[in-house]
Amino acid sequence: MRTIWLIAGAVFKESVRDRVPYAMVVFAVLLIAASYLIGQLTAGQDMKTIKDLGLAALSIFGLFIAVFIGIGLVSKEVEKKSVYGLLSKPVSRSQFILGKYAGLVMTLAVNLGVMTVAYYGVLYYMNVTTPPAVRTAWPSPALDPRLLIAIGLIFAELMLVTAVALFFSTFSSPLLATLLTLGLWVAGHFNADLRNFETVVDAAVPAAIARAAYYVLPNLAPFDVKSEVVYGMPISTRAVAFTLIYAGIYVTLLLTAAVAIFRRRDFK
Repeated sequence: MRTIWLIAGAVFKESVRDRVPYAMVVFAVLLIAASYLIGQLTAGQDMKTIKDLGLAALSIFGLFIAVFIGIGLVSKEVEKKSVYGLLSKPVSRSQFILGKYAGLVMTLAVNLGVMTVAYYGVLYYMNVTTPPAVRTAWPSPALDPRLLIAIGLIFAELMLVTAVALFFSTFSSPLLATLLTLGLWVAGHFNADLRNFETVVDAAVPAAIARAAYYVLPNLAPFDVKSEVVYGMPISTRAVAFTLIYAGIYVTLLLTAAVAIFRRRDFK
């Protein structure tokens, strides 16, 4: 376990020195701040617009960090041949993969935390500068605690996407791994369409393939509760718990598969 955390710490320090996450975080923070200006142009819908754009920014830029850094965690070590020196030390291949994953999750947590602080700063400013009569018309308070539930689910989704990116990076090129990960992310948000595919086509074989894909591909739709938060709708605690359990199981399976594949790779 100590070795895993040492590798994770090294990954985190390397990511901190990398300018890519900083650029993404700064851009996301600017977008969150700009949502305030955009909200002023939508009469009566300013708070909804700010919440919606802010959560979308957290999700999209977190995705970019997870994919573009996560895929490079293994491929970069292989291309630079630094993996030879690492694996020659008392470091197992499973510790290498798990440490890389833990380090990126730490990087994601810090970057998402920075963006969340900026997001709440905009919402707080809106709350203190808006007249009480206008605030009563909002479907939910500016600093609604359920925002943290939405952000927590975004983080859980990013952890799953990170595991997907790491899995593909153990056996494919960076470009292919990027395309596969982004493709699965898109498919994961429209997973329900695969379940209902048999109602669209009459062919049995495509319907069976679509149903099999529905059970195999990650279902990311439950992680998206932006609409519920923005419009003040109730969020089921049970649904959130099951979604987090689902994420934990899927991440475990992906990391197990990634370790199994990486153990079989020949670096000689």
